[in-house]
Amino acid sequence: MSRAAPRGARLWLVRHAAPEMAPGTCYGRLDVPACPQATQEAAHALDGALPAGVALGWHSPAARCAQLARALHSLRPDMALRADPRLAEMDFGRWEGQPWAALPRAELEVWAEQLHVHAPGGGEPLQRMLARVAEALAQARIARAAGDVLWITHAGVVRCVHWLLAHGGAPARAQDWPRQAPGYGRWTCVPLDPPPA
Repeated sequence: MSRAAPRGARLWLVRHAAPEMAPGTCYGRLDVPACPQATQEAAHALDGALPAGVALGWHSPAARCAQLARALHSLRPDMALRADPRLAEMDFGRWEGQPWAALPRAELEVWAEQLHVHAPGGGEPLQRMLARVAEALAQARIARAAGDVLWITHAGVVRCVHWLLAHGGAPARAQDWPRQAPGYGRWTCVPLDPPPA
């Protein structure tokens, strides 16, 4: 007999610790490490906040997320954590590693005007990122049968989840795009119950 999923299961959206990167730099897929001390502090804070029943987790393959996953696993060895490329940050193409202030204004304006379909720096358009995050979110809803689910990821992925919960598959516009995301090493929780039919 299948076990019913608990009502009120949550998805913990955890952002990696502060990266070792100059402030104001565009880094999405750029694989920069996080500050080791900040990662340990984030892992201890998260360990203290997570309920005992969280047994499943995924993390972005980026080094800064994998560091936090390893640090948390050392505190919670019973928790299964595995890399999932769907939780990666947006690919900013040729913008990666450049100061945001130095990027061509005209290119930034085109991206803002065509947020859903334009590939920033020739990288990944938002509609493609939303599709992969939506696929991962659907899997998390299935996994909620075991209780709360954990993602260790990036600000962009957290914003995608908020968009999907509020707007589903609707095309995203710059003026409506979520601005809020957890600070480095912090988290937010969203309900995992599927949307009403």
